[in-house]
Amino acid sequence: MKTLGIAIVGCGGITLQNHLPGLALCADVRVSALCDSDAATLERARQQTGVTVTSTNYEEIVKREDVDAVIIATPNFTHAPIAHAAIRHGKHVLCEKPLALNVGDTRAIAEAADRAGVRHMTAFTYRFVPAMRYLAHLVKQGALGQPYHYRSCRLQDWGTRNLGWRQVKKLAGTGEMGDMLSHRIDFAHLLVGPMRRLVANTRTVHPQRQGAASDLEDWVAIMAEFQSGATGVLESSKVASGRNESWRSLDYAEVNGSEASFVFITGEWNKLQTGKVGGPGLQTLEVPREFYTWPGSPRDPDQGDPLVTFRYDQAFEFIDAIRNQRPCTPSFHDGVLAQGVMDAAVRSAEIRQWVDLD
Repeated sequence: MKTLGIAIVGCGGITLQNHLPGLALCADVRVSALCDSDAATLERARQQTGVTVTSTNYEEIVKREDVDAVIIATPNFTHAPIAHAAIRHGKHVLCEKPLALNVGDTRAIAEAADRAGVRHMTAFTYRFVPAMRYLAHLVKQGALGQPYHYRSCRLQDWGTRNLGWRQVKKLAGTGEMGDMLSHRIDFAHLLVGPMRRLVANTRTVHPQRQGAASDLEDWVAIMAEFQSGATGVLESSKVASGRNESWRSLDYAEVNGSEASFVFITGEWNKLQTGKVGGPGLQTLEVPREFYTWPGSPRDPDQGDPLVTFRYDQAFEFIDAIRNQRPCTPSFHDGVLAQGVMDAAVRSAEIRQWVDLD
């Protein structure tokens, strides 16, 4: 089996915490090059990984013959040019979300990747939580019945600390919407399907964060109608005081249908809550062990923190799709679908009206 060479562009926390450990589980894979525009960050990654090929210029990296695929983990505004450069050189691409700053540019990346015949993947990491995988399976099998409602709530307490490029519109595009709500939009598409129209509101609670201007939203809410006829409510906040962060804070999604309801909480990675129509209330539903890892993944679910290690399956899915010349799940097209919702939500908040989706 040919050893696949992977280049990582962007060597910050996401790469060190998610991408590198995931790639380490994949057979016949080698991280052949590292790139970061910040020389100090790049040097730290070089020391931690031992990778000798490094550059602050992504164009030098993506054209290398020993690079078969590129993982992009950089600030949002750089995703599109790096992705296009990698695709032009025939490289497979795994990119953090959002793929670009608007749906037109996002769609252009997906179409370019399709034309080039390369594998492409959007890093909607929470798709790989065992409980979400099992919930998606149950919905697909018809356990929900006709979908009635979808709702999600993501509440964190990030206080007033400086968020760097994530609080600058020209660098990030959106704030809480692209950062956290995008994952829950993807949940909605996975469980209920595309949205038909929506109305949204946003709020910038802290226009200054540790002395630096912030021109992006700290809070966002969407009310939606789906093509299936279901309704939806999605809320996400960085300023829910006392809610803590990461898996210690609320990350909740629920679907109600004609036959049953299901509740997914990211922190409860191996169980769901469910209730049948007319029943006594919600009961705990254990996730079968077969859903603990992505199909084919070599990861041992009994090793490490399960609220961290599920993320490693994302790398396996990317590599396995390359090996077997099949589409990745989730693909760039899932990124396009989510970006369309975010663009519509931004527009709705601006004009304070319902907006139809294409």
